[in-house]
Amino acid sequence: MQLPEDPMMLYSALNMKLRDYYNSLDELCDDLNIDRREVEEKLRQVGFEYDAKMNKFW
Repeated sequence: MQLPEDPMMLYSALNMKLRDYYNSLDELCDDLNIDRREVEEKLRQVGFEYDAKMNKFW
């Protein structure tokens, strides 16, 4: 799956998928074959971090 390059669009897309389809970021990354570290770093650069307890970026 091609994820958005824009960090705000990526943030929105990932949170929607986490909310509706996946129980964790690891599950999402495994299923979509994406690198968790890259995703987290890209979103960290614009101020978002993943919260496992809430299962979302914020």
